[in-house]
Amino acid sequence: MQQKNITGYGKEYEIKKHPDIKGVQIIEGKNNFPISWLNQQGYCEYQIYLEYMKGIETAPTSAMTHGSEIHNQLENIFKQDATPAKFEEVVETSKSEASMSRECFVISPSYGIRGYIDEIWMTPEEIVIIDDKPGRTPYQSTMNQVRAYCLAFKDMTNDSRMIKGALRERGTNNLFWIEIFTPEIEKEIEFTINRMQGLLDSSKPFIPTKNPNKCRSCRYKRYCEHYKKG
Repeated sequence: MQQKNITGYGKEYEIKKHPDIKGVQIIEGKNNFPISWLNQQGYCEYQIYLEYMKGIETAPTSAMTHGSEIHNQLENIFKQDATPAKFEEVVETSKSEASMSRECFVISPSYGIRGYIDEIWMTPEEIVIIDDKPGRTPYQSTMNQVRAYCLAFKDMTNDSRMIKGALRERGTNNLFWIEIFTPEIEKEIEFTINRMQGLLDSSKPFIPTKNPNKCRSCRYKRYCEHYKKG
């Protein structure tokens, strides 16, 4: 499998920063948020409100720092042997010759999402989109994140090949969850993304988690009016 380092994209968009929400861009007249926020949404929607709408900043956890270090190490190793290529070129040539890329940027102005895929395998038969996570548990939030990557890739390329989403144990080759991106799954993730868009335009309320274990370990608990000690 050829290693391709994606260095550019054919289409560019006019991007404006949202005046009130950190991290949200306005592209083609629509709020566009990072796909990684779906993981945070599944943990607790109110975290998104505190961090990006209220602008509360906290120090990264040791797990976050360690994860970033591993991610950067893998990226540097990959680039040493990868061939530079444009995104459209990689997609087209993979229809006859398999390739893999890391940090593949995908964007969908129509759905209002964007993000970087940790690793993507493109073969003549299928596309496999992989997100690296600590542990081996496929949470709904992490599955939603991968599904949104699949949706953005499909919308961006209109590729007819089978698309699969997968979660991999960080730092290993263990794909502990994989699924075909079916029309039914596509509808489910569209519904979740639409809810996120409702949160951003204030047509839907941010719902805090009801799991006390999540609250106790939350780095925003000292700022959250929903946090109850004890």
